[in-house]
Order: sequence, then C-alpha cells, then structure tokens
Amino acid sequence: MMQNKRPRVDGGRGALNNGPMHARPLVALLDGRDCSIEMPILKDVATVAFCDAQSTAEIHEKVLNEAVGALMWHTITLTKEDLEKFKALRIIVRIGSGVDNIDVKAAGELGIAVCNVPGYGVEEVADTTMCLILNLYRRTYWLANMVRDGKKFTGPEQQVREAAQGCARIRGDTLGIVGLGRIGSAVALRAKAFGFNVIFYDPYLPDGIEKSLGVTRVYTLQDLLFQSDCVSLHCTLNEHNHHLINEYTLKQMRPGAFLVNTARGGLVDEAALAAALREGRIRSAALDVHENEPFNVFQGPLKDAPNLICTPHAAFYSDASCTELREMAASEIRRAIVGRIPDSLRNCVNKEYFMGGSSGSGGAGFPEGLNGSYYAAAAAAAAAAGGAGAALQAAHSTTDRLTTSESGNQPPPLPHARNYFPIQGDMTLHRSKAMKICTNVCLRECHNNSLEMERCFEPGETNV
Repeated sequence: MMQNKRPRVDGGRGALNNGPMHARPLVALLDGRDCSIEMPILKDVATVAFCDAQSTAEIHEKVLNEAVGALMWHTITLTKEDLEKFKALRIIVRIGSGVDNIDVKAAGELGIAVCNVPGYGVEEVADTTMCLILNLYRRTYWLANMVRDGKKFTGPEQQVREAAQGCARIRGDTLGIVGLGRIGSAVALRAKAFGFNVIFYDPYLPDGIEKSLGVTRVYTLQDLLFQSDCVSLHCTLNEHNHHLINEYTLKQMRPGAFLVNTARGGLVDEAALAAALREGRIRSAALDVHENEPFNVFQGPLKDAPNLICTPHAAFYSDASCTELREMAASEIRRAIVGRIPDSLRNCVNKEYFMGGSSGSGGAGFPEGLNGSYYAAAAAAAAAAGGAGAALQAAHSTTDRLTTSESGNQPPPLPHARNYFPIQGDMTLHRSKAMKICTNVCLRECHNNSLEMERCFEPGETNV
C-alpha cells in the first residue's frame, strides 16, 4: 500500500528545517548579547532573543510588542514610561540582586512581575569587600603602583615609612557594617577572622540575629559611624537611603576612618566624599559601585580625589558566580512560563503592587501561556478557527524540531510566530532594523520580507 503524503501547507512550502511548527513565548535579553547559558534552560519553552540595548529606544519593536519575558543586567533602566512601551510583557528578571533600575511599583500596577536573583555571588562580593578593606589598611594598591612606576626603596626605614604612610593594624579595630543581609553576614564572619570587632546597623532585622553571628548590634546609623574605624555598605538602594553617606554623615565618622562601598553607587554622595578625602577627614575609600556607571576616572567629582580605589562594579564576578547567576535568572523565567505568576516565582519583589490576585485558569491579568496552558490554549484557538485542516505557518525557532504525528495535527503557532531567526538557538533583535543578514552560509542581504532568507537560511547569525 502506498503511504499517503503529508498535505502541503503555506502555499506549497513545507516547514523549515530549523524549528518546530508551533510558536513559543518570546523572551528577550534587553542589555546583553550572550544567551548561551540561558538557552539550555529555556529552549523547550521559549524563543530567546537579545537586544544589546542601552535604552528602550534601541529595543526592536518586535520585542516591545511581543516579548512576554525580559532578562536584564544593570546597564539599562526601566521607568514607568519605558514599561508602558511593552505590550505583552508579564515578567522581568533582573540578572542580579538590585532592582533600583526598575520601577517595581509601576511594573506591578501594569501586571508585570519583577524578580531578582538574591542568592548569587555572596562569596565573591564578600571576598572583594575584604580585599578592598585590606588594601585600605595595608595600602597594598598604592605600594604596588609605586614599584611599578619605578620608585626605589633604598633605605630600610625612612623611604618605606614615607611610602607606606597611613598603613594601619587591623586587630582591635571596629568594622561597621550597614545592612546585615547575606553579603553583610559573610563579610562579618570574614572580618572576625582578621581580628576586627564587628558591629552592624540594620533596622529591618529582628533582635537576636547578632547573637547567632557573634557580632554587636547598634540601633542608629549615627552610633555605627561614631564607633567604626572602617564602614562597609551592604544595603539595597531605595528612596529612603539615597546618599546615605553625605556631607553630614561623613562628619559623624571618626577622623581618619575608612569607607568601602560594594553595594550601590547611589548610597554615597560622591562630591561630599571627594571633599572629605581632600580634607583628610576620611583616610581612604574604596568603591566598586558608582553613581554614574560605567565609571569614568577622568570625569565627575572623584576624578582628582586622593587615597581612592575604584573598581568597575565587578565585585560579584567570578566564572562560577556568573554562570550560577544566569542559570538562576533563566530558571525564574521558566517558572513563569510553565507555572503561575506570581505564585510559581521564588523571588518576586513586587507582589504587593499587583492589581488583583492570581486565581483562575491563567492568573489575573496574565495570558494562558504563562500559566502552564500555553499550548493547549493555542491549539483550542486554532481548532475554533479552522480545525486540523487549517493552514499552518512555519516558524523559525530556537529549539530542535519536535516529533509530530503524520496527520499534521501539530500545535499551531500564534500569529506573531513568524520569521524568528536564531543564532544557534538565539534570535538577534539588534539596533539595525532595515536589513536581515544571513552570515552563516550565503552572506546575502535579505530584505525585510525575509523570502530569500527563508530559502537559504541555515542556523547562523542574523540581525533584525
């Protein structure tokens, strides 16, 4: 018996070889290019794009109109006006712990869940904090620069004394920690091993936490500043603590004290700090975060400040922590797609701002696809429109082809599932909107209708 052939679809053109027949929710990395770690976690439930944007003005309209999930680092800001540009967005995951670059209240009122990744990089930031503290106390950074610049230390005492002026002994000094969360606690334990007496100020923690860590609690910031030989900041940035360290609080610190900030740049008034360093009221300071990033050493109030160490917001980074961070962020997006928003999310920071609850088949304000019933809803919609005999639109996808039955009853795509061009599993939606370029095989420029692209496409790099 001759086997029946599959019916031809889409005007005689069958499915393309680089994706399944059904659509996936669109998830976009807003301010980055590399999706290699996120793809293995998301490829069976979503199409992943990257935008490499610094503002929403640089984000492609396809992402603004169709993305239901967004991943973002700290280099882009989403205000209420920015959030309103997204027409289908339901979840934002900040690849990091701070969410001060997102209007979380406005997002909640728009029905957008905002999540972060609070558990990553604790060891790295704590280790970096201790590294900066040790550099301030022992002046290793400045001494190393002197040697590199060719300074010779011929005398055993006089020249060393002059070069190392300001070095201090650690044991017996008091380290004041502002914010005793995960990182603050890790710093406290490390500092105790070096001989610091550790005190902390954190108005949000219950009494008794100090006993479990063997540290001393103070109940006002003024007390902490007055008692500390070195102050280290480990609190989040919000509307209540912007410029927590300012001209007034700097004057409350001990003369000759040290200041370290590996939390958020907005916690420190940089102009006031620069003045305190020039006047010698603060012996030295170390900042990994800055009010304006990326930090430019030749601009701003700190450009001529003495006794200052600045690093480029890198305290969180190690190969292991970066992989862990991105895996945890992608996993939160996956939970949103296959579960319920916000019930299935582990680290949603704006639940209290949501309009309505999450009951019902898809959760209040959220499409079925983000609450575990995406494909069933799509199939039902297609059946109502024309059943199994309706023409199916082939779509480029980020995933391997799924096995389907010979009868052609594949789960149909939604209307927006056309012309997704992946980069070995990713889709680029970059700043150039005028041309799509297939760079893997033919290097031919294919115009916006993508017809030539569909004929020659192999998984390679494509810009939209």
